[in-house]
Amino acid sequence: MGIVEHLKHVLLDLRAAWVLWILLGLSVASVLLIAERAFFFHSLRDDVRRLARELDGLLRAGRYRDALEAMGRSPSPEAAAVLAGLRNADLGPVAAEKAIGGALALERTRMERGLAFLGTLGNNAPFVGLLGTVIGIIEAFEVLGRPEGAAAAGGALAPQAIMSSIAEALVATAVGLFVAIPAVAAFNYFQRRIATILSRSEALTSVLLAHLNAEEPVLPAAASAAEPTRAG
Repeated sequence: MGIVEHLKHVLLDLRAAWVLWILLGLSVASVLLIAERAFFFHSLRDDVRRLARELDGLLRAGRYRDALEAMGRSPSPEAAAVLAGLRNADLGPVAAEKAIGGALALERTRMERGLAFLGTLGNNAPFVGLLGTVIGIIEAFEVLGRPEGAAAAGGALAPQAIMSSIAEALVATAVGLFVAIPAVAAFNYFQRRIATILSRSEALTSVLLAHLNAEEPVLPAAASAAEPTRAG
């Protein structure tokens, strides 16, 4: 028996049902992850325009301690980046900017958690479904190639039976697409949310860096003497 014939028998023994079960499991995992990520991003929401106005007013008044407390109360990644800069404000603008960059890197890692799974699932679920379809089509032609199938080929019901088998095989491809489309849509949406948050973070941290880079910045003796605990 050649390797092709051996692989054909292995695939026919497995049938296509296991592919559908895999896709069903991946679909459940995808829905749970999408729901978790949606709740996570919702918990990060805050009025960034209000934060920018409040931060600018506090910095102009030299109230760095109050700015620390205000940013610490916000659950947003934008505020977390500013908070890191404020804690290092007494070390100078360069140190504050480095701290902001590190905080944004950590926040980005936190926001991107699980998105690689959605991207991979969206790209590969249709191929998993196609595998089930190929197995189903092999099975249909195997039945047609048997002596009883060839004898029935002249009957009126043979084409209908073959088309029914192929239609059942195509269900796997349809399920693969059904799993992939929501995963791709959610992946693109969350990536857009991350890009928006990072853009707003840059705008908010620019307010702090503008004050630190002023010719005569108003700095307390120790800007980070009392660091509030950030909510969330």
